[in-house]
Amino acid sequence: MKKQFTQTILLFLVLTLFSGCELVEGIFKAGMGVGIFLVLLVIALIVWVISRVKK
Repeated sequence: MKKQFTQTILLFLVLTLFSGCELVEGIFKAGMGVGIFLVLLVIALIVWVISRVKK
């Protein structure tokens, strides 16, 4: 009985930890996409401001 309880606890821990890793991976992927978008937006804004100043 004690062995089965230990195995159940270990299985639960493994499943919990692996799903947590997938969550963090998803957050970083989304963060990278948003970061790239913001960098492109800032570059476009700088180009726009420079083009307005030169006119």
